[in-house]
Amino acid sequence: MAKSPEQEHPRKAFGWAARDNSGTLSPFPFSRRENGVDDVTIKILYSGVCHSDLHSLKNDWGVTNYPIVPGHEIAGVVTTVGNNVTKFKVGDKVGVGVMVSSCKQCENCQQDLENYCPKMILTYNSKYHDGTKTYGGYSDIIVVDQHYVLRFPDNMPLDGGAPLLCAGITVYSPMKYYGMTERGKHLGVAGLGGLGHVAVKIGKAFGLKVTVISTSPKKESEAINRLGADAFLVSSDPAKFKAAMGTIDYIIDTVSAVHPLTPLLALLKVNGKLVTLGLPEKPLELPIFPLVLGRKLVGGSDIGGMKETQEMLDFCAKHNITADIELIKMDQINTAMERLAKSDVRYRFVIDVGNSSML
Repeated sequence: MAKSPEQEHPRKAFGWAARDNSGTLSPFPFSRRENGVDDVTIKILYSGVCHSDLHSLKNDWGVTNYPIVPGHEIAGVVTTVGNNVTKFKVGDKVGVGVMVSSCKQCENCQQDLENYCPKMILTYNSKYHDGTKTYGGYSDIIVVDQHYVLRFPDNMPLDGGAPLLCAGITVYSPMKYYGMTERGKHLGVAGLGGLGHVAVKIGKAFGLKVTVISTSPKKESEAINRLGADAFLVSSDPAKFKAAMGTIDYIIDTVSAVHPLTPLLALLKVNGKLVTLGLPEKPLELPIFPLVLGRKLVGGSDIGGMKETQEMLDFCAKHNITADIELIKMDQINTAMERLAKSDVRYRFVIDVGNSSML
């Protein structure tokens, strides 16, 4: 008979969990493993709220195992280290992103691409090799193998830095892999949400011209005056869209809802690249003619490995990049999820776990 979450492991922990696809979160006692020789125990101070948390709570992708404690943008301080730990010491500012384990042996792991390991274990809604469940950052502590822990640069705040552990690496990795870093080139960012606003900042740091592509004309001032974008396109303005056709080198598509790709492909130059990062509930239609006639590429990308994620954090610290956040307490999470579903956040909710009453 399976053990209860409180009894699976010896160390008591506390978080907020959803028990069914209503997605409603409530207080949830559970347990973590004891700190092993290669482990780091982290007191969680902040946890970013990602749109994939919302999808998981609602079982939009059909893979949720309840109860679920979400959260994979975790920032805190080290409280315990194992005897074999060399990378961290008690008191260090650290983070945990989307994964907490991989096989470390396969070709992907050997190439620092642990995120593509067939045996990669997610920070939540996954299972360790012993069959016990993983629970995420909407909680007070977490125990993680040192290999999957990230060091926060000294000048990076934990609250604004936490979302970079998912949103930041999700846009940074494809920009590096697909060559979207050549100074002076033109980058389009489709969707100005949690991922999109970070993509604007990173794009500008690479020296790119950045155009935001949005369905909301209300975001133009924020995109240009607050985030530093060079231009703004409203997808419902056919005249401006027509004028911009064939002018953009790359597009990062962060939209997580079902949407047409044809208008985005029309904006690309010959040899242009469209990289999709959002995860809509239903498949998108991919028109082939624009690809063939313009030698254009459509690709995808999924976070990054541990080495690249640390590189991203260091890059963002060097360029003073953090997420624009709205800090909430843990007991405000259900209201925050309702607002997130309506895209009513500028631009990332972050739970102030350290100053929240968890009960």
